[in-house]
Amino acid sequence: MWHVGIDEAGRGPVLGPLVVGAVAIPTADLEMLIEHGVKDSKDLTHKKRVELVEWFHMQVKERGWKFSLIECKPERVDHGVQTTGLNLLEVELFSEALIEIRQQVKQPLTVLNDACDVNEQRFTDRIAARMPMWPWVDSSIHSEHKADSTYPIVGMASILAKVQRDLQIQRLAEEIGHPLGSGYPSDPNTKAALAKLLLDSTPHPALRWSWKTVSRAWMEIYGVEPPKRPLAEDNQKTLF
Repeated sequence: MWHVGIDEAGRGPVLGPLVVGAVAIPTADLEMLIEHGVKDSKDLTHKKRVELVEWFHMQVKERGWKFSLIECKPERVDHGVQTTGLNLLEVELFSEALIEIRQQVKQPLTVLNDACDVNEQRFTDRIAARMPMWPWVDSSIHSEHKADSTYPIVGMASILAKVQRDLQIQRLAEEIGHPLGSGYPSDPNTKAALAKLLLDSTPHPALRWSWKTVSRAWMEIYGVEPPKRPLAEDNQKTLF
């Protein structure tokens, strides 16, 4: 039996990707997560998160642990918000991460999701409906609010997702030549960056154009609503 934890990082920020992480670990190895202090990424420093990711990748090499990272670019976030809504977009992303794990692990799986819906069972059902050949033999899917705080395996998924998102934000900041902060609208560095990212004929590609923060700032500058973002074909990135 293998256990799978799935969580996301970057649902709320006004810029950068939304990243979903999934990890798969044999039952016998679960205690190792506790021994190494794995918990919700929000309860750890950046330094500790990076150390845990390095440790995790060592176990991938030495013990055969598996993982998947689905990086959802801002344009795909915008398209999801404008069509099906953010909750269904996250169902798609969680499903993609789990399908990638299933391709790597053919044994029975116990899957735990950090629920991104007020209705935990609905979130579970929507993910299960997207799984090829579900139900899998001796496997189960369960979703729970704050699972990243309750289950170390989901906490590990949250850490992988958070570190990957932070890396992409760092790369964006270097590309743009300005600190971006956390990406949350309340962050002073993000506020300062937002003004610089709205000075072209359209909002910068790193921004989520559908966010009210962007709409309000664009209105203040130009007096009109920002354009709706077209969806490009290359709208996602899967990382192993």
